[in-house]
Formats: sequence, C-alpha cells, structure tokens
Amino acid sequence: MSLLLGAHVSIAGGVSRAFGRAADIGASAMQIFTKNANRWQASPLPDKELEAFASAWKTSDVAAVIAHDSYLINLAAPEGENRTRSVAAFIDEMERCARLGISGLVMHPGAHLDAGEDIGLQRIAEALRSIFAAAPSQVTILLENTAGQGSYLGYCFEHLAAIMEQVPQGRFGICFDTCHGLAAGYDLGSAQGYQKVMEECQRLIGTQCIAAFHLNDSQKPRGSRVDRHAHIGQGHVALEAFAALMQDARFAAVPKILETAPGENNCHHLEELALLRRMAEQQP
Repeated sequence: MSLLLGAHVSIAGGVSRAFGRAADIGASAMQIFTKNANRWQASPLPDKELEAFASAWKTSDVAAVIAHDSYLINLAAPEGENRTRSVAAFIDEMERCARLGISGLVMHPGAHLDAGEDIGLQRIAEALRSIFAAAPSQVTILLENTAGQGSYLGYCFEHLAAIMEQVPQGRFGICFDTCHGLAAGYDLGSAQGYQKVMEECQRLIGTQCIAAFHLNDSQKPRGSRVDRHAHIGQGHVALEAFAALMQDARFAAVPKILETAPGENNCHHLEELALLRRMAEQQP
C-alpha cells in the first residue's frame, strides 16, 4: 500500500487547479475546499470544471481527495437564520462533493454558544439527521476533533461518539487532527502517549472509524484549548508521536494531510512531507 500523504491545497482559479499544486509537492493525497470557505454562497460548479477536475484526477498521482466544509457552518447553533443557513450550506457542500466524486467531507461539529454541551450535541445530531435525509448518499461526513476553543464541541472522543450514536442513519468517519488533540488535552508528547490516545479512541469509537488525519503541530501546549497550528517539529507534539502515527499499520491506507502554511515555493510543505516520509520508512 503506497503512502497517502499530502496537504490542503488551494483551488484558486478552479477546483481542477488543485491537482497541479498537489503535484508540486509530490502529494499522493490532498484536501480542498469546494468553494470559498469564508462565504455562505457559491456559484454551482460548472460542467466544464467538473470535467476538468475528473480529467486531472485521472492523470494525477493523487490517489485520495477529501474536502473540508466552510468555516461559517455551525450545526450547534440555535433555531434561527444562522442554523438554517448552516444546514442548507452543509447540504450544498455534500452535493458539491458528490458532483466532484469526493467521498469524504471533513467538518468541525460546531459551537454550542453557551447553551451547554449536551444541548449543543443534541442540536448537531438533529441537524445531521435532516442533512442525511436530504444529501447525496455517496458522501461520508468526517467528524473532526477540535481543540475545544471557546464553546466548540468535538474536543473529546466522547463528543464524537455521542453524535454518531444519536444519528444511527449517518455515514460517519473521524478525521483526527494532531494539533487539536494535543491542545484539547490528549497526550501526544511521546510515542507511548500516542498509543494511549489511540487506545482511548478504540475504546470509545473504534480506530477503524478514522478515515483521515490532519498532521499539524501545535504552537500552544497540551490542554491549552487554543487552536494554533505549527510546522511539524516546531511545536508541542513530539516527533516520536508523529513517527508512531506514520508507522501505525492500522492507518497505512488512511490519507494524512498537512494544514500548515506551504511557505515560499512550498518550502515548508516539501520539508515536512520529506520528514514524514522518512518517519514512515523507519521500523516501528
């Protein structure tokens, strides 16, 4: 099984342009937005661009593509305009993925906005039940763990498990973000810490549910609940923890994505991807 490793890449100029940017860093996996992540509305994807995307993918070395939803969406919002727009926008995101042939859509569960965690989780589940009833069946939602900043939910495996349990008709996977995990309090300060985190994941969710990784270091220390990505090796996540993840046979076929800044001429991404490849090649 070849390593599925890459980065979040820009879709400037059209979604099909992302494959060229992935090629520039030697990526075999990539993550994209399917629209401007900071706007509610987006024009439908033109047929010509859909054809260009499919053609570029067919001739690309990128084997796995996942998408990330808009930052504006909050499925834990109370009844009102923001919630209505969030549900409609998320259905649109799933429809865009379906048209592009992308099977996994990463999302942050949402922020309860001082309503309390239980109510927030119930709101997310209610929204997702209506979304799954209306959205294309070929797209899986990848629930991403969060740093727990502010009132954001999803900072622990218990939250992700609760959402999945309340939406039994859902098509779910997990996207585990290393920066968010450490900031939320999980021990990624050593290889042993990583193994214990995955044991906790197995107990509460099942590691077979992990369908993607975001490989980000953390500027802030463990338990800070602050989401600030750092380049790998320049933060508080131990290199030994990254190495243990890269060598974990359970995740050999799972896409692993950088979300750090690429740097001038992709210098940072090239360095980080080279480091991760070396880690993967080492014996556990």
